[in-house]
Amino acid sequence: MPFPPEAPAIPRKLVALGDSGVYGWGDPQEGGWCEQLRRHWMELPTGPVLYNLGVRGDGLERLAARLRGEVLCRGELRRQMPQGILIGIGHNDLARVGRRDGRHQLGPDAFLFGLQQLLQEARAIAPVHVIGLTPVVEEAMPYAEVLWYGLEEVRRYEALLEEACLEADVPFLPLVEHMMGGSQWPELLCSDGLHLNANGHRRVFERVRQWPALLAWAGLEPLHQATALAW
Repeated sequence: MPFPPEAPAIPRKLVALGDSGVYGWGDPQEGGWCEQLRRHWMELPTGPVLYNLGVRGDGLERLAARLRGEVLCRGELRRQMPQGILIGIGHNDLARVGRRDGRHQLGPDAFLFGLQQLLQEARAIAPVHVIGLTPVVEEAMPYAEVLWYGLEEVRRYEALLEEACLEADVPFLPLVEHMMGGSQWPELLCSDGLHLNANGHRRVFERVRQWPALLAWAGLEPLHQATALAW
């Protein structure tokens, strides 16, 4: 008597929350690193489903306000919730308003406290992963004639992201120093000095898709292992 066909496995779902970097702004060719990851996973038999919920201009407070409502409605099936959350946030918080030494849109202490609260709430929903910040070209500032971004501020806020993740036992992927490897790193950014261009998004995609912590969550083999098996 033939056995009934096995039911297809339900793919895991990852919700990506963040700002214009997650959204993919600056990359009209491939749609940004998150879109490239979505397409890459679609080609894999057991690749997760990725929902890009990046919103231009979002900072930590706005992301926290929409976290629960947007994540919980993307389970697809009855009583099912997404199995993972990926967060990329911080650029719109570290920006100084009006002048190079102006106030931050969200100061470091408030940013760290808000992160701690956000990670606690997000972890109660699903496993969380957090990515770091990308560099900026200071000479191109101010952005939109009002916002000033500096490399030291980027490094400082990425360190706060890492600190909060260590406290919460959340995987964290630093980006800024990786992106700045080599003297040509400004070529990874658009003319505004803030947003990644197509090459910059490709660099982030390559780093994220090989991130061991995310691969382990997704149940996917690391790239080097898959390559070795192919031989």
